[in-house]
Amino acid sequence: MTKQDHQHVDICHRDQLTRLSRIAGQVGGISRMIEEGRYCVDILIQLRAVRAALKKVESNVLRKHMQHCVAQALGNGEEALAKVEELVHLFETEQD
Repeated sequence: MTKQDHQHVDICHRDQLTRLSRIAGQVGGISRMIEEGRYCVDILIQLRAVRAALKKVESNVLRKHMQHCVAQALGNGEEALAKVEELVHLFETEQD
């Protein structure tokens, strides 16, 4: 893949920046919670929320990669796109 191709893909991921900014704010909030000595369960709940948000970003980036890069490499036939969606779904439902 050329650098120009990567720039195209990077544009596809720009929509994740808002979500990542929100996650950064959540992490800062967790730091403040720890500094303030907040209840452990409240901290754990926020940590799980951040993990879930990061997993969503990961899933979105994976989906874009599969839809653009991988599908292009396989050919943009309907069967290839169906297999891409199948793999994305598999990764989305992956258990920790």
